[in-house]
Parts: sequence; structure tokens; C-alpha cells
Amino acid sequence: MDYKDYYKTLGVSRDAKPDEIQKAYRKLARKYHPDVNHGEEAENRFKEINEAHQVLSDPEKRSRYDQFGSAWERAQGSSGEAPGFEDFFSQFTGGRPGGAQTGGTRFDFGDGSGFSSFFESLFGGGGGFGSQGFGGPGGGVRWTTAGGHQAGRDHEARLALSIQEAAHGGERQVTLTDPDTGSHRTLRVKIPAGVRPGQRIRLGGQGGRAAGGGAAGNLYLTLDIAADDRLRLEGADLHAQVPVTPWEAALGGEAEVPTLDGNVTIRVPAGSSSGRRIRLRGRGFPRRGKAPGDLIAELRIVVPEEVSEDDRKLYEELARTSRFKPRQA
Repeated sequence: MDYKDYYKTLGVSRDAKPDEIQKAYRKLARKYHPDVNHGEEAENRFKEINEAHQVLSDPEKRSRYDQFGSAWERAQGSSGEAPGFEDFFSQFTGGRPGGAQTGGTRFDFGDGSGFSSFFESLFGGGGGFGSQGFGGPGGGVRWTTAGGHQAGRDHEARLALSIQEAAHGGERQVTLTDPDTGSHRTLRVKIPAGVRPGQRIRLGGQGGRAAGGGAAGNLYLTLDIAADDRLRLEGADLHAQVPVTPWEAALGGEAEVPTLDGNVTIRVPAGSSSGRRIRLRGRGFPRRGKAPGDLIAELRIVVPEEVSEDDRKLYEELARTSRFKPRQA
């Protein structure tokens, strides 16, 4: 298996904090999202970025990745065995945890000692094979305590939202393919208002089905916010570029600005240059327990690509008579 350096993919150090990982992911996702970047390699690069983020943003997965590298998924896969330990279980009758006996030695997993304690030491603690197992939320097979039924696998999926859907929340219908059976099913998912990229929604009991009467696993939806050509999210603030004509910038006027709730009209101050920012307080992205962020409207002076004969005469007259010299100190 080729080694994938997820830290290198996101451009962060191996000891990067969660907020650094999230910031790096958002920056790269905006750059390589197929809706924005139409280059041949953009789609593959975007998939690599998402894959790296999915692992490094999840503490359980990141821990396994740091320990096992690209083979981290095999530590949570269908057998639940860590790489390099394939032959370990075969030494015991039964071949899987659950109370095996060999050489006259009994390994009892129900009391927190014996084999459970030994395996726990290999993976750095975490309760041995309790009802959730060492896989935790994220996809591994989960064992119950001795004598219980095996629980179903946790499943994961990604859900892309528009920036308006993420801000306002609401219900969303999602069609998923079950990775265990290949069957399709449709769920109605309630999206909380103000969700951010990388947040996860847990749907209890909507994961893999268990044999023998065990509990079904959970489904975890990781949320993405699709790139928007009019609004850009930075923290809790929204940024929008507002095109204005040269005469609107010079003389002042009005312009429409996109917001999460439709367009609003702002006043363009006379004498504005490209890059001037106008702040609309409280019109940004919602925050739980806090006031919403702001919307930053950035003015951008634009001129027509093709100038009519009448407009050319006016521009030429202005060029002859104006005393404005922007390149002089």
C-alpha cells in the first residue's frame, strides 16, 4: 500500500492543532473545488484534500493514522485487527476476540483483564472491547462484551450544502448507497442552522445492520459547504465583491449586494476606489449563542470590454480635461 502523507496534502505539520487543520482544509477546498477550478487535476486534488481532512479532523482516525500510516483503515476494517497482527488471532481457537482458549490458558474478556488488558496496551488504552470497541465512531467493527451480539458497523458519508442551506438549516433528503449491501435508501436529515464545513451529524441506528440481533451501527454525515460565486465565508463573516462603474465610483450612487436572504441596496460613497470595503453589520453567517458575523462588500470598478463610439468620445474628453494623476506621488 502506497503511503499517503495527509499532513503534506493539507500543508500542515504533524502536530497541527484541529483549528489549523480546518483552516488549511477550507483554504485548499476553495482553491480546488471543481465548481471554481476547472483544471484537469483539480477534481483529483479536491478528492485528496477531502480524504486527508476526513482523517485528520477525526481524533480517532488521526490517532490510528499516526500509528499505522496508510494502513490505518485496516485497524478499523471488517476484522478490527491492526496491521501486522493478522497472525496474532490465528494462534487462538476461534480466531477472533470473544473468549478463546489455547494451550490450557483461558482469555476472558469480560472482566477487563487477561487478553483484553493486553490488547488494550497495544492500542494505548480505551476500555478494551466494551460495547463500542476500539474502533469508536468512524467505521470499525464493534464487539460487545463476552456473550453479547456483534454490533453493526458505523458508516460515513459526506453531504454538500449550499451556503444558504448551511446558514438557515432545515430538512434535506439524502439518498445513500449502503457499502455493505449496495442497496439504496433515502433519509430525511435535519440540518441545524449555522453548521460549518467539517461538522458531523450522527444518525443513530442508520449504519450497518448487525447479524444475530445486535444493534445497528450509526451513520455519520460530514458536512461540506459548496463554493458560492457570490459569497465567500471566512470565519463568521461573509465577503462579496460588488462591481461598480467608474462614474458610480467617482460620483457616488447605489449598488446591490448579495446576502443570505437576497439582495440589499447599499450606498456607494463618492470618490470610492477598487478595494474599498463597506461593512454590513449582522448580515454575515449565524453563530450559535452569539450575534451573526458581518458582511463585507468590496467595491470593484469595472469597465466594458468593448467601448461604443459615444463612450469613447466621453472617455477621451475626460482624459484631456481631467487633472487627476493617480500615479504621481
